[in-house]
Amino acid sequence: MTLNTIALELVPPNVDGGKERALEDAQKVVRYSAESGLDGRIRHVMIPGMIAEDDDRPVPMQPKLDVLDFWSIIKPELPGLNGLCTQVTAFLDEATLGDRLADLTAAGMEGVVFVGVPRTMSDGEGSGVAPTDALSIYRGQVANRGVILIPTREGEQGRFNFKCNQGATYGMTQLLYSDAIVGFLTEFAKETDHRPEILLSFGFVPKIETRVGLINWLIQDPGNAAVAAEQEFVKTLAEGEPPHKRQLMVDLYKRVIDGVADLGFPLGIHFEATYGVSAPAFQTFAEMLAYWAPDQRA
Repeated sequence: MTLNTIALELVPPNVDGGKERALEDAQKVVRYSAESGLDGRIRHVMIPGMIAEDDDRPVPMQPKLDVLDFWSIIKPELPGLNGLCTQVTAFLDEATLGDRLADLTAAGMEGVVFVGVPRTMSDGEGSGVAPTDALSIYRGQVANRGVILIPTREGEQGRFNFKCNQGATYGMTQLLYSDAIVGFLTEFAKETDHRPEILLSFGFVPKIETRVGLINWLIQDPGNAAVAAEQEFVKTLAEGEPPHKRQLMVDLYKRVIDGVADLGFPLGIHFEATYGVSAPAFQTFAEMLAYWAPDQRA
């Protein structure tokens, strides 16, 4: 069973004033979808389960609405859309995590990406279930079990192969600001028979990024030259005028799609507007989908 989706990420708003902000976000999605020609094209909302991270996060983390609370508010406003989410596993014991996953699937979450500890901690830390264990433990409970895929990360080939062995059915990439995923999946296809679904993630970069630097922070990997090049591309996008940055993103999208479409992996598209949905973001996403979209393959 594949998702074969176009998914839009919506981050839960802060608890304070959360319901009003959630409704506002949903209404923006409806309006911008209609204005950009994407009405009826988006099939899932992807809601990340937020946890506190490093102290140097450019936008300080405030208490957020829970994924389920956020979803219950926006779902009636977005008819026809189902949910995807990320779930941190490392701080929940097996029974508690099982109950949580039951609640998520009952609420209409069709896929769950299992996530581990924040960057301030080492893999394996946390008193709960490791994401790689969750993939096999909840195989019968969650049909679409996802993992994060970072094609520029050292050792990711072996890491992703192990996750597939454990039962991952899809990988959701980190935001892509280069075509590194092409080489990664080309090599992965040669080395293994696994063909999990790949949600290719693309993010709009508004001008505010030049001042805040949240996207630069999200994709950071100090000492990694490939990521440094991606950060330079993000800077170029942030400083560019709308028509130019849109063309740069569409060109990147074309390179990625052309490079991975024939490798045998089912593909979906995941869009993120890190600073909030906007008309320019939707215009960019629509132009990208005009080149290729999972709902128009035929």
